[in-house]
Amino acid sequence: MATLLRSLTLCLALALTLTACGGDGESGTVPEVANTTVAAAVESAKAEGAAVIDVRTPEEYAEGHVEGATNIDVQATDFDDRVAELDRDTTYVVYCRSGNRSAAAAERMREAGLTVVDGGSLEDMAAAGYPVG
Repeated sequence: MATLLRSLTLCLALALTLTACGGDGESGTVPEVANTTVAAAVESAKAEGAAVIDVRTPEEYAEGHVEGATNIDVQATDFDDRVAELDRDTTYVVYCRSGNRSAAAAERMREAGLTVVDGGSLEDMAAAGYPVG
């Protein structure tokens, strides 16, 4: 009897574990919603005349950037000092190569009291209608 009870308990635990690990097949929908939200925020900021900041390295910036963008390298030691000099009444859109550095820069800039939209990548900015040169 104890062996049967132990076997049933193990089977039940295994079934619950496998059920909990199963997916619903719709995991790809969340990033699309997030990207749509970011795109809408970038387009809204563009319509309001937000200032654009490229947070890539100066070398990356020289290879091509959004026209009119200011380069403030998020990895530079003076990033926070340069952010402190920015106008608090302006909205800023930040971007980088892939979106990782722009997310970090946006967070640091918000902590400094700025209004910031994370524009993601240079490709995302071009898709939102910003001219790239």
